[in-house]
Amino acid sequence: MKTTKMKPPTSTKKPTSRPRHHNMVTKDPVQVYCRLRPMQHASDISCMRVISDTTIIVTPPESAMNFRNANSKEIQTVFSRVFTAETKQKEIFNNVALPLVENLIRGRNGLLFAYGVTGSGKTFTMTGEPQDSGIMPRCLDVIFNSIANYQAKKFVFKPDKLNGFDVQSETDAMLDRQNELHAGLMTPRNGKTGRKKPDSDSDSNPMIAREADESQSVLVEQDNVYAVFITFVEIYNNSVYDLLDDEDVRMKSMQSKIVREDGNKNMYVHAVTEVEVKSSEEAFEAFYRGQRKRRVAHTALNAESSRSHSVFTIRLVQAPLDCEGEQVIQDKRVVCVSQLSLVDLAGSERTNRTKNTGQRLREAGNINNSLMTLRSCLEILRENQTQGSNKMVPYRDSKLTHLFKNYFDGEGQVRMIVCVNPRADDYDETIQVMKFAEMTQEVQVARPVAAKLDLGFTPGRRQANRIFKEARSRLEREGKPEAAELEIDLGLVYSLGGPFPELEINSPHNDQVISTLMHFLEQRINKRNILRADLQQKQNEFRKMLLAMEQENIGLKVENASLKAAHSQQKKKVVAMEGHLCKTEAQIDSLLRKLNGANDTIRTLQQELRDRDMALNQRIIDKQRVKQKYNSKIQAEADKMNRELEIKLRQQREHLQNQMKEKDDKLRLVKQILVDDNGVSTVTIPQKESVPSTVTEAGDAASAKTPSCTETRSRKVKTKFQVIWTQIQTGNTEILFPQDKIAVSNPRYRRSQSAERWIDHRPGALVPLGTVLQPMMRRRRSVNRLTEARDITEGASRYCLVAQEHDTDGELETKLYKGDIVPTSGGGAQVVFNDVECLKQMSPTARRKRSGSCAPHQTNGHFEGTDRGSIGTESTSKRPRM
Repeated sequence: MKTTKMKPPTSTKKPTSRPRHHNMVTKDPVQVYCRLRPMQHASDISCMRVISDTTIIVTPPESAMNFRNANSKEIQTVFSRVFTAETKQKEIFNNVALPLVENLIRGRNGLLFAYGVTGSGKTFTMTGEPQDSGIMPRCLDVIFNSIANYQAKKFVFKPDKLNGFDVQSETDAMLDRQNELHAGLMTPRNGKTGRKKPDSDSDSNPMIAREADESQSVLVEQDNVYAVFITFVEIYNNSVYDLLDDEDVRMKSMQSKIVREDGNKNMYVHAVTEVEVKSSEEAFEAFYRGQRKRRVAHTALNAESSRSHSVFTIRLVQAPLDCEGEQVIQDKRVVCVSQLSLVDLAGSERTNRTKNTGQRLREAGNINNSLMTLRSCLEILRENQTQGSNKMVPYRDSKLTHLFKNYFDGEGQVRMIVCVNPRADDYDETIQVMKFAEMTQEVQVARPVAAKLDLGFTPGRRQANRIFKEARSRLEREGKPEAAELEIDLGLVYSLGGPFPELEINSPHNDQVISTLMHFLEQRINKRNILRADLQQKQNEFRKMLLAMEQENIGLKVENASLKAAHSQQKKKVVAMEGHLCKTEAQIDSLLRKLNGANDTIRTLQQELRDRDMALNQRIIDKQRVKQKYNSKIQAEADKMNRELEIKLRQQREHLQNQMKEKDDKLRLVKQILVDDNGVSTVTIPQKESVPSTVTEAGDAASAKTPSCTETRSRKVKTKFQVIWTQIQTGNTEILFPQDKIAVSNPRYRRSQSAERWIDHRPGALVPLGTVLQPMMRRRRSVNRLTEARDITEGASRYCLVAQEHDTDGELETKLYKGDIVPTSGGGAQVVFNDVECLKQMSPTARRKRSGSCAPHQTNGHFEGTDRGSIGTESTSKRPRM
C-alpha cells in the first residue's frame, strides 16, 4: 500500500488564538453565578433568603444604611444559578467551569473571575482545600485526564515571546530537554551538584500531595497533539507582576510588567514566564511557588486578605499530526492556542470596617479603583448595546480591564462567580455587589467560532497508523520479511470493528455466546451499511467534483484560446516595440559618443586651465620670492648703513661734546672774569630775526635783571661776548643744542604715494588722534571686517591694518601694518606684510615736569617748547626682515 501524502494548503489563513469579530454569529449574556458562604457563628443573623435555584431576596437589617434612609424594601436578584452554603465544590465546578474547559479543548477562550467583598470565600472557591479542591485544581485534572495520551513531548511547542508559539523539530526539542536536564543536575545542593530539591514550602504544602480526580474527562481530537502552559501574575497597586519568575525576589523587588497587544490585536503580559507542565502536580507546584510571592496581609475582616488581583491562566496549545499520523506539522499557522483565565479578584472593602492605615490603606484604594473601573467598563458596554451609542470604554484606566479587554469585546466566553457573605453586618457591601452582578448580566458578549484549522486529513490516522505498525511488526516476527516494505495508505481507513468474540460452545444451554455473536454481527452489519452509505456519498461527491472539474476545464480551454489570441497580439506589439527600442538604443549610443567626446574636450580644457593657473601661480610665487630676496638685501644694506651712520653720529657727538666742554670752559672763564670784576655778569646777545633769544645768568637766581654799570665795564663785557655770539651765529649751535640730543631722521621712512588701491581695515572703534601724522592712502576702501576672499581681491593690491594699544608708559600707540595682496592658486588671496608704522602722542608738559628744567631742549624725534598746549608727535617706521 502506498502512502497518500497531503500537504497543508498554502493559501490557508493563519489561525489566531482569538478569532476576530467578523467570525461571530451569536451573542450570549455574561453568566453570573452566586455562592453563599456558610455562617461563621451561630449568633450571626442572615439578611438573605434563597427562594429558587436562580433567585435571592435580600432584606436590609435595621443596622444598614439603607434602612436608616427609609429605603427598607426587599431586593430580589436573579442569577444564572444560586449555590447555597451546602453546595459542594464539585457541583460548582460542573456547572460553572466544566463548560469553559470543554470550550478550551475545542479552541475557544474563557474567562472566569470571582468577585465579592473581603472574606466572602473567593479564594476558597477558586483554589479550595486538599480534601475539597476548588475550580482551578479540578480544571487542571480534567484537562490532563483528557489529553493524557495525546500530549506532545516537552519543548515541541516553544513560546515566541509575542503571545504565540513556534513548532520545533524533534532534534531541537531533544536538545532543549537535555539542556534542562543538565541545568537541573548542575543546580547546587548543599555545596554539591545534583538535581534541585523542591522547596521546603512545597513539601509542607498539603495541596501538592492531593490525589488527582481522574473521574472526569472531555473528548479530544485524537489526531492532534497537545501541550499545556501556565502563567501566574498579580495586579498589585495597578502594576502587573510575574509570580513565576525564577529570579530571587529576596535579593531585589519584583519588576513590573507591561500589557501589550500582539499582532492579532490580543492583549497579553509582555515577557511573562510561561511554564510548560505535563501533569497537574507540576502545575500545582508552579502555582504554589507563585502563591508564596503573592501579597497578602492581615485586616480586621480577614486574617489573610489578598491585597492584589491574581490571574492564573491555562494555555492549551494543539496542532494536528501529518497525514501519516506520526509527526507534528512544522507549520506555525496550524497551531491553535486557547486559554482559560481564572481570576481571583481582591475584595472590595471599606476603611471604617477594616481599620486599614498606611500601606494597607493605599492597597485598598487601588483595589477599589480597579473594581470601579471594571464596573464602569461594563456599564458603558451595556449602555452601548442597549441604547445603540458608541461611547469609548475606558479599558486603559486599569491594568485589570486592559488585560481582559478582548474577552469583553467578544474573544471568549465570560463567567463570573459572585461570592457573598449573608451576614447582616455585611449588608451595605453585599448590596453593592448584587447591583453590580445584576448589571453585569445585561452585558452581551459575542460567541466566537473555534479557531481550529481543518487540513482535510483523514480522521483516525493516528490509531490507524498504530494498528498498521503493530500488524507489520507481528508479520515480521512471523518470519515474513516482505512485511517491512509495506506502507500504509491513510487516505481510506475503514474498519468494521474489533475481532470476533469467542465462538466455543461448551454446553447446549449456553445461549450467551450466541447472543453475543448476534449482537456483534448486528454491529458489523450496521457499520457496513454506514460505510456503504459513506462510500456512496463519497462517490457522488467525487462525481460532482469530476463534473465541476470538467466544466472548469472547458471554461479554462475557452479562456486559454482567448489568452492565446491576446498573446499573439501582444507579441506583435512587442516585436514593434523591440524595433523601436533598437532605433532608440542606436540614437542613445550616438548621443553617448558625442557626450563622451564633449566630456573629453572639457577635461582637456580644464587640465590646460589648471596647468596655466599653476604656471601663473608659480610665476607669482617666484616674483614674490625674488621680491623678498631683494627686500632682504635692501634691508641688510640699510642695516649696514644705519650702523655706519650711528658710528659716524657717535663720533661727531663725541667731537661736539669735546668742543662743548672747551666752550663751557671758556664761558666759565668769562663768568669768572665778570664775577671778579663786579660780582654780577650781564651778557646781552644782539638779536636777529633768526635767533630772538636772551640769556640771563645770575648764579642760582630765578630771574635775570640788567643792572646799571659804567659804560667802560659794559663795553668790555660786550667785547668779550661778541666773540662767543659770533661763534653761535656762524653755526656752532652745540652750545644751545648738545649733539647727543639731536634727533636722527629715519632715511627709510616715507609716506605711501602710490596710485594703487588700498584696503583700509579698521576692525574696532579707534580713538581719534587729531594729528597731522596720518597714513596717506589716496585711493582706499575702508572696511570693518573681512568675511570672504573677494573683499580683499576686488580692485585692491595693498592692505593696511590699523590697531591701537598702550605702550609701556601707558601712552596710546597706533600701529599700521602694511602689506601687498597676492592672489593664491586656489582662488583666494594672501597678504604679505612688509611695513609697520607706529604713531604715538605724548605730552611735552609731562616730560618737562619729569626733567625739572624750564629751558627748551630737543628730544628724540620731536621738539618740546614752552608754548602752552603744544603736543609732540612721534612717528617711527619699521620694516620687517624678509
